Amino acid sequence: MGFMRDVEIVWDDLLDAFDNPGSDLAYFLDRETGEIFAVPVDYDDDEFWRDMEESGERFLPIPGFDYEQERLLLHEFIRRLENESLKGMLARTFEGKKPYGRLDEILSFYPEEFDRFMALKEEMISERVRRWLEENDLFAAEDDDEF
Repeated sequence: MGFMRDVEIVWDDLLDAFDNPGSDLAYFLDRETGEIFAVPVDYDDDEFWRDMEESGERFLPIPGFDYEQERLLLHEFIRRLENESLKGMLARTFEGKKPYGRLDEILSFYPEEFDRFMALKEEMISERVRRWLEENDLFAAEDDDEF
């Protein structure tokens, strides 16, 4: 490693890959072209997976938005809430398991909070993407002021 590759990576595609819940698709970044592609995790082609392994560090697996990331996001969102009754309701609701479907229902009654939640999610994912790019010695193309 040791050197930075300046390949053209489409920021929005990278955000989408990081936003992937990680269940049935595996996302990869081609370090040489900057292309991002998805493959079903149960893709039944041994030759394809062998080629991926033998390519060394060319194809980088992209981590999805898993349960742990979701909990982190929810915790941060609830912590920042100023509406105390909503804060209490969400805190109680998410002491259980899989939070996501319920959150959309609850926040549908609080459109401003829903917008804040989506903004926070994008902010957290963007931060993860930046760290991931740095850890893997890559830079994203600066196609807008976001980076």
